[in-house]
Amino acid sequence: MGNRLSKIYTKTGDDGSTGMADGSRVSKADLLFEVMGDVDELNSNLGLVKSYYQLGLSTVDNNAAENSELAAHMAQLNQPDFGEVLQIIQHLLFNLGGELAMPEYPGISETHTAWLEQQIDAMNTHLPPLKDFILPTGSVLVSQLHIARCVCRRAERHGVALRQSNPEAIRATALAFINRLSDWLFVASRFCCAPAQRQEVLWDAKILQDF
Repeated sequence: MGNRLSKIYTKTGDDGSTGMADGSRVSKADLLFEVMGDVDELNSNLGLVKSYYQLGLSTVDNNAAENSELAAHMAQLNQPDFGEVLQIIQHLLFNLGGELAMPEYPGISETHTAWLEQQIDAMNTHLPPLKDFILPTGSVLVSQLHIARCVCRRAERHGVALRQSNPEAIRATALAFINRLSDWLFVASRFCCAPAQRQEVLWDAKILQDF
């Protein structure tokens, strides 16, 4: 692996193609790379989410009490630390990228989707019922979770289009995982809003009447 990564540029992609794991060359405009790019972008966004979360726990300032409350709130899940959960998801997204590059490599399974569902159910038990649409806003952490959710939805849309055009390029289990991950991100954004004692901003259908 060290030898493979010792040279960063190869110039082989200057013609607009890129090499696959089996040695074939595929156009970078192929829908497959839209999905792979979305997954990579999503993973990077989750890295930022994790950074914001850890920064919130470690910052010693006037928000110390709020940070302590956040840690206690996360502990209610009776699951691995929220930051650890984010890292697990990042590893799974990397697996998904490997699966897209090597269709014979099953990087995502139904077990991973079931694990996300367990996480969603655990968070939901501490949340009030959602009676209306909410705006994607709140703390920096909450807002970044919403951004990641949007990227995840885009990855799903591109993944569905890819499967329709080439069913062997992406597995149904991978699409199910992406779909459930977008749900996880939405619920996580609500869960992370609660300890900050910020009211969720509900969509106001009558807002135009105020102009």
